[in-house]
Amino acid sequence: MASIRSDVLSRALDAPAEPSLRLLPPVVAELLRALGAPPRLAAHLRAVHDVAVELADWVADRYPGLAVDRGAVLFGAATHDVGKTVHPAELSGPGSAHEAAGRDLLLRHGFAPDLARFAATHASWDDPEVTIEDLLVSTADKVWKDKRVPNLEDRLVQALAAAAGHEPWEEYLALDDLLTRLGADAAHRLTFQAAFPIGQCPVQPS
Repeated sequence: MASIRSDVLSRALDAPAEPSLRLLPPVVAELLRALGAPPRLAAHLRAVHDVAVELADWVADRYPGLAVDRGAVLFGAATHDVGKTVHPAELSGPGSAHEAAGRDLLLRHGFAPDLARFAATHASWDDPEVTIEDLLVSTADKVWKDKRVPNLEDRLVQALAAAAGHEPWEEYLALDDLLTRLGADAAHRLTFQAAFPIGQCPVQPS
């Protein structure tokens, strides 16, 4: 039974999807295997990470002079809900205990604070201290399932417009077009995630 559950986690991490979903960064996949992460969580992190790649690449193309830490955005998207390995009830129900727990878990596993923070900040886009990287991770965590959050998008638009010296309405139209396109594949991502069980997998021996 343990082997079967581990195989399911491996499929969530490695299986092809339609449309295709990029694989998680190897260091994240290794961590999820070591934690015995629920397969559905791994599938969810893949979906959000895939959208984050699209967002980060769009920002790089549209704002070539804007310094955005692409690697941090992708790591943040790939690990934002890792605290749900500690609070698995929050995979299927509400709760925010996974946020601080995820940050602390990443710190314990040797990840730098500036990377671990996304696990705690992905739902805190109203905080005045959030960065563009935080806002991109938060946006990916919503638009993967075609959920639009106006105040989050407004924060991102304002940040991008200020950095680029453009009018906010121009950036809103451009971002809206991108998010509409990304949202069009939400049903496929949701189907992929739902194909995997919520139950925890056996923790790999260290």
